[in-house]
Amino acid sequence: MGKLLEGKVAIVTGSGQGVGKEIALCLAREGAAIVTNNRKPGSSVNCFEEVNLPFTEEERARVQRVLGDAESTAKEIIAMGGKAVPFYGDVSSYQVAHDMVKCAVDTFGRIDIIVNNAASVWVGNIAEMPEEMWDRVVVSKLKGAYNMIHNALPYMKEQKFGRIMNASSNAFVGLMGMSAYAAASAGIIALTKAAAQDVAEFGDITINAYTPLARTRSWYNMLTVYRIQGVSTEDIEAGAPAAMTKTADVFAPMFAYLASDEAAGITGYLFHLGADGEIGIWSDAEMNRSIKKEEGVWTIEELRAMVPGLVSGVGTVQTTLRLH
Repeated sequence: MGKLLEGKVAIVTGSGQGVGKEIALCLAREGAAIVTNNRKPGSSVNCFEEVNLPFTEEERARVQRVLGDAESTAKEIIAMGGKAVPFYGDVSSYQVAHDMVKCAVDTFGRIDIIVNNAASVWVGNIAEMPEEMWDRVVVSKLKGAYNMIHNALPYMKEQKFGRIMNASSNAFVGLMGMSAYAAASAGIIALTKAAAQDVAEFGDITINAYTPLARTRSWYNMLTVYRIQGVSTEDIEAGAPAAMTKTADVFAPMFAYLASDEAAGITGYLFHLGADGEIGIWSDAEMNRSIKKEEGVWTIEELRAMVPGLVSGVGTVQTTLRLH
């Protein structure tokens, strides 16, 4: 057991399995007391909302080997000599978030670290997406992060220390079939960057976001989806990114570092964390091309002439327009 986070207390939402579990275990190994969390006891082999995949026996067994919940993760932490307590509840509820933070303070005396890792996923075309699913996916990830941040900040402000890390996803670039998850992931990035500035006046409180890439339950679910579509597991495995061949324990130490005193001032960033060992920083969004009309109102004729070049990266300068 290390001592980098000795005396600190962390909540890791969605830590029954997968990325969240590896984060919780790593923080505990560095001395933090952990509140583990997922929505309810037990875990489903299906990771997508309202989907019941027809697993083969081999596929089902493979998924079951990686399942767990808040209690199983807490027991594993305690077995290795750490401190942990499980808390079941859906972070999309403000009251649940309030009670979880209170659980950390009542049990361990403080709250220093929040890892907002919990999420819901629904996969399918937006034309078929029920309103209920949109709300569930967006609220669980985006409002869930707000709920935890808002309830933890009073304690962090008082002690002038806090570390918050929010799970986004590379889906934020706009992945087909994941419109709600993509929207929530993009929202997490904006929330992180804005909130990091909001809390700067309160002391050593940092807020960062991350896009994880590792082999989890969702990967095994997708193998079944591909098999149903007629694509062999061997072909998918052969073409998979290197990060999808390993688990999140490879990059989990990054969370321990960002949660430590040593990471003061590292705030407002979006990190890429790959189980292939790659850690990166995503660039900030910026306008890379524009056209400008120096005087007057744009006409349809001018737009017809200029916009195709703008979107294709090719444009011409006219006397009343400037391209830069």
